[in-house]
Amino acid sequence: MASIPDTARLTVHSDPPRTSHSLDGETLRPRADSNVSSANTAIRSRANSEISQVSTQVSPQMTYDEMSIAEALRPDPRNLQDFQVEDNKFAFSPGQLNKMQNPKSLAAFQALGGLSGLERGLRTDLTSGLSVDETRLEGEISFEEATAREKHTKKDTSPSVEISPAGPEEQFQDRIRVFSQNRLPARKSTGFLKLLWMAYNDKIIILLTIAAVVSLSLGVYETVDAGHGVDWIEGVAICVAIAIVTLVTALNDWQKERQFAKLNKRNNDREVKAVRSGKVAMISIFDITVGDVLHVEPGDSIPADGVLISGHGIKCDESSATGESDQMKKTDGHEVWKQVSGGNPSKKLDPFLISGSKVLEGVGTYLVTSVGPYSTYGRILMSLQESNDPTPLQVKLGRLANWIGWLGSSAAIILFFILLFKFVADLPNNPGNSAAKGKEFVDILIVAVTVIVVAIPEGLPLAVTLALAFATTRMVKENNLVRVLRACETMGNATVICSDKTGTLTQNKMTVVAGTLGGKSFSQSLPEHRSEDMATAAEVFKQCSPKVRDLVLKSIAINSTAFEEERDGLKEFIGSKTEVALLQLAKDCLGMDVTAERASAEVVQLIPFDSARKCMGVVYREPTVGYRLLIKGAAEIMAGACSVKVAGVDGPNDIVTDTFTAKDKGLVLDTIESYAGQSLRTIGLIYRDFPGVTSWPPAGIQRAEDDPDSALFEDLFRDMTWVGVVGIQDPLRPEVPAAIKKCNMAGVQVKMVTGDNIATATAIASSCGIKTEDGLVMEGPKFRQLPDDEMDRIIPRLQVLARSSPEDKQILVARLKQLGETVAVTGDGTNDGPALRTADVGFSMGIAGTEVAKEASSIILLDDNFKSIVTAISWGRAVNDAVAKFLQFQITVNITAVILTFVSSLYSDENQSVLSAVQLLWVNLIMDTFAALALATDAPTEKILHRKPVPKSASLFTVTMWKMILGQAMYQLGVTFMLYFGGFSIIGRQLGDKNPQLVLDTIVFNTFVWMQIFNEFNNRRLDNNYNIFEGMLKNYWFMGINCIMVGGQVMIIYVGGKAFNVTELNGLQWGICIICAIGCVPWAVLLRTIPDRPVEIVLDYAVRGIRFVMSPIITGLGFLTDKVAMATRPVKRAAKRVFGKRTPKAESHADEEEAGMADLKPQQSSGTPSKPTEAPTAPVVVPPITITTS
Repeated sequence: MASIPDTARLTVHSDPPRTSHSLDGETLRPRADSNVSSANTAIRSRANSEISQVSTQVSPQMTYDEMSIAEALRPDPRNLQDFQVEDNKFAFSPGQLNKMQNPKSLAAFQALGGLSGLERGLRTDLTSGLSVDETRLEGEISFEEATAREKHTKKDTSPSVEISPAGPEEQFQDRIRVFSQNRLPARKSTGFLKLLWMAYNDKIIILLTIAAVVSLSLGVYETVDAGHGVDWIEGVAICVAIAIVTLVTALNDWQKERQFAKLNKRNNDREVKAVRSGKVAMISIFDITVGDVLHVEPGDSIPADGVLISGHGIKCDESSATGESDQMKKTDGHEVWKQVSGGNPSKKLDPFLISGSKVLEGVGTYLVTSVGPYSTYGRILMSLQESNDPTPLQVKLGRLANWIGWLGSSAAIILFFILLFKFVADLPNNPGNSAAKGKEFVDILIVAVTVIVVAIPEGLPLAVTLALAFATTRMVKENNLVRVLRACETMGNATVICSDKTGTLTQNKMTVVAGTLGGKSFSQSLPEHRSEDMATAAEVFKQCSPKVRDLVLKSIAINSTAFEEERDGLKEFIGSKTEVALLQLAKDCLGMDVTAERASAEVVQLIPFDSARKCMGVVYREPTVGYRLLIKGAAEIMAGACSVKVAGVDGPNDIVTDTFTAKDKGLVLDTIESYAGQSLRTIGLIYRDFPGVTSWPPAGIQRAEDDPDSALFEDLFRDMTWVGVVGIQDPLRPEVPAAIKKCNMAGVQVKMVTGDNIATATAIASSCGIKTEDGLVMEGPKFRQLPDDEMDRIIPRLQVLARSSPEDKQILVARLKQLGETVAVTGDGTNDGPALRTADVGFSMGIAGTEVAKEASSIILLDDNFKSIVTAISWGRAVNDAVAKFLQFQITVNITAVILTFVSSLYSDENQSVLSAVQLLWVNLIMDTFAALALATDAPTEKILHRKPVPKSASLFTVTMWKMILGQAMYQLGVTFMLYFGGFSIIGRQLGDKNPQLVLDTIVFNTFVWMQIFNEFNNRRLDNNYNIFEGMLKNYWFMGINCIMVGGQVMIIYVGGKAFNVTELNGLQWGICIICAIGCVPWAVLLRTIPDRPVEIVLDYAVRGIRFVMSPIITGLGFLTDKVAMATRPVKRAAKRVFGKRTPKAESHADEEEAGMADLKPQQSSGTPSKPTEAPTAPVVVPPITITTS
C-alpha cells in the first residue's frame, strides 16, 4: 500500500465541519501490488486518526504560501476518481495535474516540483520529448522522488520502456491507461429504440393508434359475434402501417446521426508539431499524450493543457476557454520556478497553456500535462455536448409545415363534424347493432385523423436533413469539410467570393527562381527570363565571401519557423511554403544543415510574422559583432526601412557596405517590379548590427511594454542594411481559370484579396480571369482610407485588393454584406478570423490554414483549391434545389389527397373515403420518406451553375413551382374524380363475383399512387425545360426508391386484399390506371409551355380574392379564440401550477403560423427584399402576398 511520506503536512481549519486532511506529498493512490479499495480505506483511517492529533502536528509558524501549497493538491470531492489510479507508473494522478489549470495555480505548480518535477514525475524529457519506442513502462517513481528540490540520486527514474516494432496503436499504453487519450468520449448517440419512441411519440400518431385499437377491438367483437367475416383486419393493418412509418422515420434519424458523427470526427482532427525521440514530427491531436513536448506558433489552437518550457513573446487568447478577453502573456516554467522559489511570486506569472486557447503571438514549446476529458477545454466541451442546431432552411420549412398542418387539421376537423352530423342524422335508419354503429363512428374518426397525418408535411424538415447529409458526405470526397451546416445552404446563394491568392488560386508549390544579391543577379529554373551570361544561384553563392554566405544562411535558417522532417526515408521541410522555398535554396546552394545552424545560434528575441508588418525577424548573438537583427518580408517594405546596403558579395572576408541611396532604392524597386510582373512573390532580406552591445535589449532602445526582455519592434526596424531580394514562383493552378469562368457564368463575382504587391497581384488576377478591362485594382492602405460612400461606389468594380491586411479584408466583407451581397471569403491566417466570421460563409485552408482560421470558418478546403469553392456552390444549390423539388412534390400530394378524401367521404353513403386509412398511410410513406430520399439525392449538374444566385429575400416558392403544383393538382383531381364518379361507365358493373365498388375504389387508389410515382419524375426539374430524365441514371437512390415504390404498389394490389381494402385488377383495369397516371407527364410538358407571366397575374388576383374572403373569417376566429382563452385562463393557471411553465414552442405558435404563411409567397425576380409589413392589430391576419415573375 502507498505510504504517506514523511514530508506530508496536515493542515487544520477553524471550521470543524470543513476539517479534512491535505497532503503536500504523494497522491492518495495504491501502488501496483495493492488493492484500490483496501488501500484507500487504510489511508483514510490513518488520516482520520492523525486529524484528532492535528493540533500538535501543524506548525504555528506555517506561512500563507506554505499553506497554499499544502492545499494546492487537495482532491475535489466530486472528482475523487481522478486522484485514485491503480498501478500508476507515474508520480502524479490526472486530478493532481489538472489542479494547475483548473483554475490556474502557481501553488499547484510549485507543489508538483515545477518543470523539473513534472519532467521526472511524468517520465519524459523536456528536450527530446517522449520516445517513439515506448509501449509499457517498467518500475515507478514516487511523488517525493519527483518533487524533491535536490538533484535526484536515489535511483534512476529515467523511463524504462519495452522496445518493439509495435505500431502507433500500441504506443504509450501506460500513459493512455493512466491519463487517457486526447479525445473526448463520444457524445452518447441516441439509441435506436429511443429514436423509435421519438418517432412514434407524436400526438396524431398516438391518436390514430388509439382509434386503430378501438377499431380492432370492435372488429374482433363483431367478427366473433357474427361468426364470420374478418372485420378486425383493417385495425391490424392500420397498426402495422403505423409501425412501418415509425420504423422508417427512426431509421432515417439513425442514419442521419451516423453521417454527422463521421463528419464531426473528421472535422475535429488535425496535426500538430511534436518532439518525439529528439525529432520534430507532425502527429494527430488524437495521438497527443501526457508527457509530450509540443511546438506552438501564431495561429495554433492549443490542443491540450500544459506548461511552457521555453518561448519568445507568447501571447494567448483564452476567451473561449476561460472567458478572459485580455491577451495573456506567457512566461516559461523555469523562469516562474525561479521567481516563486526566490520568494518573489507575481500574479502576472503565467506558465500555463490552456487547451482551446489561441496563440496570437510568439513561438515556443510546452509540456503536455492534461489531455482529453481531464483538460480544461475537454471538461467544458463535455458539459456542452449537444446535437447540431437546425439550419435556417430547416426552421423555415418547419414553420411552413406547421402552417400547412394547421390548414390540413382544420379540413380534417370540418370533415369529422360533417360526417358525424351525417352519422347521427342517419342513426334512426341504421339497422346495425351497437358494435357495428360504434365501428362506423370509429371509422369516421380514423378517416379524420388519417387526413391530419397526411396533411402534416413532416417530411419537409426531413428533406433538408437528408439533402444536407448526402451533400456534406459527398462534399468531403470533393475536398470540402463542412463545419457549419447552414453554410452548405448559404453557399448556394453566394454572390461574391473574396479569395486569397497563395495556395488557393496558385499551387502553393513555391520555388526560388530568381534573385539579386549585392548587385549580382541569378536565375534558377527560369531560362526564358535570363540572359546567357546570368549566373545560377549556386554560382552566385559560390562567388560570395564566407561572411556574406553566413549572413544569407542565417537569414534563412534561423529566421524561420519551418522545420525538417524525415518521411518515408526522405527528409523534407514542413511549414510555410515561402520559408520552405528559401530553406530548400539554402540547402541546395549553400549546403545548409538547418538543425546544426539553429543549434549553434543563441537567439535572444523572436519577432513572429505579422500580416500588418509583412515581415518576421530574429535577434541572435553574433560573436564578432555583438547582436544582429535579421528580418525578411515584403521586399518593397524592407527596402523602405534601409539606409545601408551590402555593396558587394565577392569582396574580402568582411561584409562590405555602402549608403543605400535613392538611386539604389529605385533600382531595387525596378527589380521588384520586374519580378512581380512575372507573377513572382518578392521577399527582401535585410539586417542590422548592434556592435558593442553586451546585453539585450541594448541601451537607447525602447522595451516592449508587455515583455521587458524584448526590444520594441518599431525601434529596431530602422537604419537597416539591404542584403538582396529573391523572386519566388508559385504557379497558377491549371484548373483555376475555368473555375473563375464558371463563377462568372453562375453570377458570382470573384475578388482577389492578397498581401502581395500590386504588380504581382494584377499579373495573377489577369492570367486567371479575375481582372477584366473595366475592373479596379487597389492597395489596402488606400482602400481603408476611403469614406463609406466612395467605398460603396468603388466596391462593385473592385476586383483586386493588393497589399491588404486582414482588417482590409474584414472591411470589404462587411461593406459587401451591407450592399446586400451574400459573401464567401477565404482565409488562412490567425488575423483572418474576424473576416471569416463576418462573411456569410468562411472558407479556411486545410493545409496552410492556422487552427484559429479553421475554427472561425464554416467550411474547410481540404486541398486549399479555389476549384473546391466552386464545388461548394454547386452542392449548395443542389441542396436548395432538392428541398424545392420535394416541396413541389409534397404540396401537390397534400392538396390532392386531402381534397379527394374530403369530397369522397361526403359523397359516400357509408361516410367512408375512397382512400382508406391504410391506403392513406401508404401514400404518406411515399410522399414523406421515399420522395425525400429520391429527390434529395440528386447530385449537381454542370447546368446548375448556368443561372444567377437566388436572392436572400426569395420565397420558398417560385411562380414556376406554383404553376406545377396547382396544374398537377388539377390534373390528378380531375382524373380521380372522373374515375370515382364515372368509373362504372368505363369498367361496367358486371364483374362476376367481384364487388364493383371495391374494384372501382381499387382503380382510383392505384391510379392515384401511380400518378405520384410519375409526378416524382416531373419534379426532378424546377425550371421550364422538358428533359426530366437528365442525370437520372446517375442517381441510384432515385432509381432504387422508385423500384421499391413500384414493387410495393404491385404487391399491395395483388396480396393486400383485406388489409388495404383492395382487390386484384385485370389487364384492362391496370391499363386504365397506368394510362391515366402517365398522362401527368405530358401534362407537365404542357404546363411548362405556358409562360409564367399570365400565371403570375391569375395567382395575384386569386390571392387577393382569398385574402378578401378569409381575412374577416380569420379575424372572427381570432376574436373567438381570445374569448375562449380568457374563459379558460383559470384552468390554464391551475395546469401551469401543476405541470410547470408553458414551453417557448407553444408561446411562439402564432408567430410560426404567420411565418409559414409568408413562406408561401412566390419568389420575386427582382431580388429586392420585400418591405416589412406593419404589426397586425388583429389576433391573426393573413399577410399580404405579392406575386412577381420568378
